[in-house]
Amino acid sequence: MADRTLDAREVDGEPFSHIVEALEELDETDTLVLLNSFEPEPLYNVLDQRGFDHETERVADDEWRVEIEHA
Repeated sequence: MADRTLDAREVDGEPFSHIVEALEELDETDTLVLLNSFEPEPLYNVLDQRGFDHETERVADDEWRVEIEHA
């Protein structure tokens, strides 16, 4: 179950800073669910560098769900 959800589709403009902010606020035991209209492949390297694990699922043609947790 997600402790926090960020729907990048609702962000006006580039969502990267919103994602980073959400990651910085994530407690060690919490999960962030990121919803996006495409698979956010460029984000995966950033997550790895910052010590996060992720699991991605395509739930519709235009919806991707990424669960992010501390590694």
